[in-house]
Amino acid sequence: MKIVTFNLRCDRQQDGENCFIYRQPLILRAIGREEPDVICFQEVLPHMAAWLKKSLTDYYAVGCGRGQLLDGEQMTVAFRKDRYQLLEMRTFWLSETPKVPGSRYPDSSCPRTCTDAVLLEEESGQVFRVLNTHLDHRGVNAREQGLRQILRHAGSADFFPDAPMILAGDFNAEPESEELRPLREDPCLTDVTAHIGATYHGYGKDEASQIDYIVLRGPMRCTGVRKWTDVENGVFLSDHYPVCAEISWESR
Repeated sequence: MKIVTFNLRCDRQQDGENCFIYRQPLILRAIGREEPDVICFQEVLPHMAAWLKKSLTDYYAVGCGRGQLLDGEQMTVAFRKDRYQLLEMRTFWLSETPKVPGSRYPDSSCPRTCTDAVLLEEESGQVFRVLNTHLDHRGVNAREQGLRQILRHAGSADFFPDAPMILAGDFNAEPESEELRPLREDPCLTDVTAHIGATYHGYGKDEASQIDYIVLRGPMRCTGVRKWTDVENGVFLSDHYPVCAEISWESR
C-alpha cells in the first residue's frame, strides 16, 4: 500500500507561477504516475476540495472544513474506490471541545482539525485507521496539545480499537522539537519519515525543514519512503514535498 501526505498549499498572492491553478496539471501527473492508495491532503480550501473530487476520478475524498460553519481548510483523506471501503469517518477539532466546530486551544492561531477515516482493504480484509492533521503553525503548546489529543483519540477508539493506525500530516515542527516528544515517548509508534530530510521548501525559496510526517502503529512495516520532488519550469507540486511511504501488513 502506498500512502502519501500532501500539503496542497492555500494560494497566497506572492505564489505567482505556483498558484494552485498552475500546479494542477503537475499534481494530476504525479498522482497518475504513482497511483497511491491513500492520500492525506492538508490546506484544502473548498475550491480545492471540489477540484479533487472532480479530478481524482479513481478516488473517494472525504473531510470537512475547520470553521464554525464547516468552511475553510479541511483535512481531506482520498482513497482508491476499487481497493477500499469507508467504514467510518469523523472530523474532530483540536481543542478541549472536539465536537464543537471552530473550537481551538488558547494559543492556536486558528481552528485545527483531524480527519479520522477507518478503511477496509478489500483484497486482504484488513481494517485500518487513517488520521490526517495539520498542527498549528504558531502555537507550540497547541501543537503538543493537538498531537496528544490525536493519540488519545486513536487509543480510545470504540470502533475497531485495535486496528493498525496511520497518522499523517503537516506537524509544523521538526523531528527533535519538544512538541513532538509524544511521538518519541511511545515505543508503539514508528515514524517512517525519520531521516527523510527537508519537506518544506517554500517553492525552493525558503529555509528548508522537515515538518511532514507519516507515523505507524500496529502490525505494519515500511518497505520504502521517498519525497515527490517534481518541478517543471519553476512550478512545484506545492511548497512542501509530498512524502510517500510504501507499507505492507505483517502476518496476523
